[in-house]
Amino acid sequence: MGRLDELRERMNAILQRPVEPAPPRVRHALPFATEETSAGPVHVKRTVYGFSHRVGVSEIAPSAESSSELLALLSLDPSLGRCDPRQALYFDTETTGLSGGTGTVAFLLGLGFWAPEGFVVEQYFLPELGGEAPILVRYLERMRNASMLVSFNGKSFDAPLLRTRLTMARLGAPPALPHLDLLHVARRVHKEWMPGGGGDGPRSFRLGALERDILGLERVGDVPSSEISACYLHFLRTGDEDVLRAVIDHNAWDVVSMAALLGLYGEPLHRTRIPERDLPGVAHTLRRAGSLDTAREIADRAVASAGTPDAYWVRGEMARARGDRDRALADFETLSRTVDSEKVRLSLAKLYEHHVKDYDAALRVSGQGTGEDASRLERRRTRLRRKAGEGTLMLPLAGASPKRD
Repeated sequence: MGRLDELRERMNAILQRPVEPAPPRVRHALPFATEETSAGPVHVKRTVYGFSHRVGVSEIAPSAESSSELLALLSLDPSLGRCDPRQALYFDTETTGLSGGTGTVAFLLGLGFWAPEGFVVEQYFLPELGGEAPILVRYLERMRNASMLVSFNGKSFDAPLLRTRLTMARLGAPPALPHLDLLHVARRVHKEWMPGGGGDGPRSFRLGALERDILGLERVGDVPSSEISACYLHFLRTGDEDVLRAVIDHNAWDVVSMAALLGLYGEPLHRTRIPERDLPGVAHTLRRAGSLDTAREIADRAVASAGTPDAYWVRGEMARARGDRDRALADFETLSRTVDSEKVRLSLAKLYEHHVKDYDAALRVSGQGTGEDASRLERRRTRLRRKAGEGTLMLPLAGASPKRD
């Protein structure tokens, strides 16, 4: 019994020891403050960027004064024309995976907006899985004061993910705001338009590549997007906060760069800083949006300033569409001397046949290949040979006297 009593005393001593509280997840290494929301505490980092702040060589201030009408045209979304860019809400997430399914969680949410003191970036961090509600509440609060959303690939990934998380947290659907996805604008504006060899090769439309090529910023010490999820999972397993510092900087960079890009795309076209080589993309997009006069002006400017094959192709296509076949013919002939393109030869063959009735020229260019299937090309060439022959028979013989009635 003595040994049993001793064991009981030792067990009681262990049970009566004061329990040390678990160390907080967010400590000195991560620069987050704790604030209260209606759904509980939230960890937030708030940074203010002054109006003179630059991303590379591009200021962010023009985004507050951007032309909503121009942004609506370049995004092909008329609803954006009624929005005030000064009340735009920029957003970007860092997540536990890239699948976007119900198991994917946004552990870091970056929100950007203009305030009297400058461009504010708020970053909300999730130190433990299962406590998303306070972050989502703040997201909803910021959305209610916004005129529009701005993201980079957010329409396909970030927005649906956050909508799913709101539903699972039973917080309801987010407000239906116009959404400007800068990835879609970038693909239209910076795309190579010349079919068959007009550009310098494929271009990347990742945000980091646009920062480097368009904004003049080369990130130093950035963490690759593909490693961000692994960094967070490592933090959850080990509590190592240092591994997340680069992730936090990455997220802030993304939000601020979106403001710089929006300022670039929304700047009045008479003084746009969009590179001259990309003006054909602007002209093509404006044409799709129905702004035909402005599209024609930009196409002329692209030819005059850059003179790239892309510029001649876009202007030629626009001229042909509006019935200015002389202009189209001149542009496509210029292209045929500088690039090897089946589509250019097809356009020339059609113009030679139907506009200037030069069937021999149409036969010559079609014989070099037009990209049509063999049967369609043979029908075209048969028709051209017949027309060329008929034209020859109608000419008077050399030295013959004209027939008199």
